[in-house]
Amino acid sequence: MREEPLLHDEVRAAILALGRSFPSGRSAVLPALHLAQEDGGGWLPAEAIDEVAALLNLPATYVGSVASFYTLFNRRPVGRHRIYVCTNVSCALVGAEQILENLVARLGIQPGETTPDGLFSLFEAECLGSCGTAPMMQVDDRYYENLTEAAIDDILDALRHDGERARQEAGTIT
Repeated sequence: MREEPLLHDEVRAAILALGRSFPSGRSAVLPALHLAQEDGGGWLPAEAIDEVAALLNLPATYVGSVASFYTLFNRRPVGRHRIYVCTNVSCALVGAEQILENLVARLGIQPGETTPDGLFSLFEAECLGSCGTAPMMQVDDRYYENLTEAAIDDILDALRHDGERARQEAGTIT
């Protein structure tokens, strides 16, 4: 285990508070992992999982198994924006395959991959619970519903523009 904490002090304090607010540390694992993933730039290195386990006084194998089970926990680095395309029945019936193909063509990556610039990671999702507004995708924590190829192009362009503006503000591009 690392000598120095990986998680920021505020996140460690929030995880400890979660542990106290539930009768069992096991009940706090999901929200604690979400906090750790957000703190880690969108993914959970093994050290972060170990740290969550220690803070909740749980076996690291248990916390790691929870992180491995749920698809919205990333066990390797991901892009700044994570795109999840629902390909379950309702979305599939109204064009999810075409939506996914459009994203693959626009981004130049396959599901499970990240663009070379680190801006986007693409994933297939089994169901995102928005069947009445299919086809849909989730980008980070936001749902985009009733998708068309033109709408996806607009969404990607806006996300790219926001990424460029953020890099300019950070001084990484001119």
